[in-house]
Amino acid sequence: MELSEHIALNRQLAESICQRLSEEINILGFAEAEIEHYPFYDNASFELIKDPYTGEQNLSCYWYDEFTKQRIGRLQFNSDGSFYAEYDVVKTHPGKLNWFVEGVTAWGKADSIKTEPKLLPMPT
Repeated sequence: MELSEHIALNRQLAESICQRLSEEINILGFAEAEIEHYPFYDNASFELIKDPYTGEQNLSCYWYDEFTKQRIGRLQFNSDGSFYAEYDVVKTHPGKLNWFVEGVTAWGKADSIKTEPKLLPMPT
């Protein structure tokens, strides 16, 4: 299967995952102006990666900051139907000043998308 076919095949699930990641960011309570970018499937760069266990091609999606060109997120679809995503936030938690929000993650399969923030305690 070609890259474009993988992109199309995973579109509906990927858009749901992006929506859930964005919701997870919003739940944290940041003001709208504080978040510069959200994960959108069409803004990703796509690549096929060979699964070392099955030998099948997995679709990997990467998001980059438009100014620094550093990677700020990743979504990988695995050949077993599972996925894992992470997206950077890199801000002090708006409601818990002793915590830092590194990012948000999502994982699961099409029928079960789980998300959570990646929090780190602030140094004292």
